Amino acid sequence: MKKTALVQGITLALLGSAAHAAVKVEDASFNTAASMLAYTEFELSGEPLAEALGLDLDVLDPNRADEPTPFDFAAGIESYEYSEEAMYALNYQSGMGPHLVNGPQNLARGGTLADLGKRVLAMAEAVGFPADEVPQGMYPLSLPYASAKPQFAQAVNASPVNGDQITIKTAKGNEKSVKTQVPAYFRDYATLRWSGSDNLLVPAAVGGILLKEVMWSQDFLGGMHVAETDEEVEAASATMDQDGKHKLGVSAADGFNGMMLTEQSIDKLAILQGQLGYDGKQLGAKISPQYDPAKGVVYFPHQVKVTETSKNDAGAIGKLEVVDGSAQLRDAWMMLWPLSEFYAYSDQRSANSNQNPAFHAVFDGAPFAAAPAANKANDLGKAVAGNDAFSLALNLSNLTFKNLAALHFESKAGTLVDSWQAGKQSQHVTTFDAAYALVALQIFQRAQDALPVGYAAGDNGELNLDTPQGKEALALIRKQADFILTQLMGKNGLVHDGLILGGQPDAGQSVDAQFAAVRGLSAAFLATQDAKYRTAARELFINTDKAYFNAKAGTWLAGKQGEYTPWTQAAISGGLRAAMLNLRNEGAEKAPELELAKLTGQYVSWFRSTVNGGMQMAEWVGDSGESIIEGAGSDTDEDGVPQVTAAGGQHGTAMVMAAKALISE
Repeated sequence: MKKTALVQGITLALLGSAAHAAVKVEDASFNTAASMLAYTEFELSGEPLAEALGLDLDVLDPNRADEPTPFDFAAGIESYEYSEEAMYALNYQSGMGPHLVNGPQNLARGGTLADLGKRVLAMAEAVGFPADEVPQGMYPLSLPYASAKPQFAQAVNASPVNGDQITIKTAKGNEKSVKTQVPAYFRDYATLRWSGSDNLLVPAAVGGILLKEVMWSQDFLGGMHVAETDEEVEAASATMDQDGKHKLGVSAADGFNGMMLTEQSIDKLAILQGQLGYDGKQLGAKISPQYDPAKGVVYFPHQVKVTETSKNDAGAIGKLEVVDGSAQLRDAWMMLWPLSEFYAYSDQRSANSNQNPAFHAVFDGAPFAAAPAANKANDLGKAVAGNDAFSLALNLSNLTFKNLAALHFESKAGTLVDSWQAGKQSQHVTTFDAAYALVALQIFQRAQDALPVGYAAGDNGELNLDTPQGKEALALIRKQADFILTQLMGKNGLVHDGLILGGQPDAGQSVDAQFAAVRGLSAAFLATQDAKYRTAARELFINTDKAYFNAKAGTWLAGKQGEYTPWTQAAISGGLRAAMLNLRNEGAEKAPELELAKLTGQYVSWFRSTVNGGMQMAEWVGDSGESIIEGAGSDTDEDGVPQVTAAGGQHGTAMVMAAKALISE
């Protein structure tokens, strides 16, 4: 059966239910770690999901709402584009962190604005992007702070620059020809700075934006393009960009963003390696590929306060002070996942004969430094610390994986525990983190063994290096997944939110925990190919759906109302995608809860009722269907999400998700 026919089977009642959910934003701040995890799941549940289910992406048009189907548009346009634009809001516009001009890479070049300017021009040239099209007023971050106020600090320059005549079809089905306007802020970000932040460096937050950067970098730089026509082509070799006809990146514009994001990723990895390693006494502890926690633990502490100074008329790291010296499991898995993605993206091991030639071309010395020969041999014992992309990823992913096992794994119980400090493990297990650690470990194993990651993380590769660390990760995956099944699963078929080792499980059975466990168990199945994890994930999804899906609200609630955070949205997006791709009915399986048409319908109702319904606080103009039309109000695509200048706060709000909302019937 064709996918379009399946989607037509969605009941009208299910789609109509979205309008009945009430969303009350209780905290309009921005949580970097939670939001960027959610936006990564939104990205993966966007174009890649729609395409995997049979959609030809070329038929999508942001100005034609709900075409070809409501699911295709919600996934391929809304989920995907919100994800991308939120990353730019933080990374290019917010000002909520030290500026790239004052980061370690630019310091090595001379440390001035002119040095950064030359670097940006060199990256633009590598992808054939016109220098005069680089947005003005950018504030590229080395790394972001943990939380911030995304309301704009000053009046936004929304004066019209130019416009176009287009035909739109809104979310309410209204079709009309309109004259759009392009506002000044679309090309000049200077008036889009946010109101303030907590100035805390938290590993989960750094990992959250690193994950967004590396996922999009792999997408943007995974091919090349013909310089003259901007037509995307597959990279036939790593030197194709040197033939005078081709440039890096799948297009000039996407390639430029891939360059900027990769530059920002390398900066944060260099800061982690050079300044944030902690031995329990002081920051800046040495990190090497031969790191052995048994000989002295070095890790990234949970909270480091930054006293910002000004240099080059921009923020710079001044004093660093540890305010919470614990090692947290959430920090560890939220670092391990993106570090593993970045390892695979920048992988220059000679044994990895399957590496994308387009990625080799990015890291062949220009525009980004190549790894030293010692780090291409796939031998940690002989590897060296370095400041190039792959050496940083190799060193930091190794440290993070070893610490996950040494600091957080309680071997007697067979599970990862929440925290570690001064040689002592906590005795509590949080289901959400234990489950998402399975996702991070799956990606780590795939990166080590040279299997596909990124959008292809569910695919089998033609090569498997079968590394010792890959085997260790698989063993850890089995133990953690088994613990979830034997210790965290309640008698009612739902997981508990956590437990204290040797004690009773936590009383709560939140929506967050159920969907995180579905996501994690699905990752365990993909990693091990052990059918028991798929069976358990299917049963958990069915039980969750029966217990919590609220038809009036169009989403999952434990009762008539519930608190949603971006952690909730991440888990629902990831769990739903796992259900559609890996858990849906096959062969003789007949569970009504896992029919694809029902799942796509629930995706639409959940997304429209909770994300568009209020948690996505604002919408950028352009790629998600919002336009500025004179006299037409501030929600021209009629999807419920206002433009940034009309999204609350004195001057408006960035296109990001609220930190907390109450969802009710």
